[in-house]
Amino acid sequence: MSRSLSEMDKQRLQEANSDDDFVRAPRRRWRRLFARAVLVVLAAYVAGFVWFLSQIKPDEERPTVRADGIVVLTGGSSRVSDAIELLANGYGRRLLISGVQRTNGTANISRSLPESSPLLTCCIDLDRSAVNTRSNASETRRWARDRGLRSLIIVTSNYHMPRALVELSHAMPDMTLVPYSVVGDMWRNEPWWSSGAAARLLWSEYMKYLAANVRVHVDRFVTTRDAEPAPKDQQESANAAGN
Repeated sequence: MSRSLSEMDKQRLQEANSDDDFVRAPRRRWRRLFARAVLVVLAAYVAGFVWFLSQIKPDEERPTVRADGIVVLTGGSSRVSDAIELLANGYGRRLLISGVQRTNGTANISRSLPESSPLLTCCIDLDRSAVNTRSNASETRRWARDRGLRSLIIVTSNYHMPRALVELSHAMPDMTLVPYSVVGDMWRNEPWWSSGAAARLLWSEYMKYLAANVRVHVDRFVTTRDAEPAPKDQQESANAAGN
């Protein structure tokens, strides 16, 4: 009798283990799928960062073409002076300095860059409204449209150029944009990976670049969806209501 009960207990234990395995199997599968998804996302993130780094020019290169206008986005050392030098050398007819602090004016620029005084009175415009790259793009679009410009040389720091081009291209899809990357001392003195400040700046800029791309693609999707013609039955209903 005891032997029979022992066998029954073993059978029940096996059945219970089988039930547990049946419940745990889907959980294990989901965990494996989640782990794989995380690895794929991390791999894509790292690969994207490598591609982002490949877009950052290590040296300054003069534009190979001239443009109708020049736009410099403030925020980095020597950006404005480089843009004014391009204007003085005839790379564009007019210059927009976008993102100027409201307390600054032409007098401040003239004091810091005395050689720019003649150009400030004839060929340089200041934009004090822009507070970030997105508003830089909006103000640049307004300025270029008001002056009938069709091509622009964009001056900004090398690490900022990829995101600037995303925003500017989205704001002005028909505008020809020629990048001119300014290389600061941070990138000349030592490799970026040996400097904690440079590495943090690049990772931060990469995150902003990804966010800008996501927002731009969402804007394009929404714009395309809103521009699609209404279904035929909706158009007929609208026509009937109008009649």
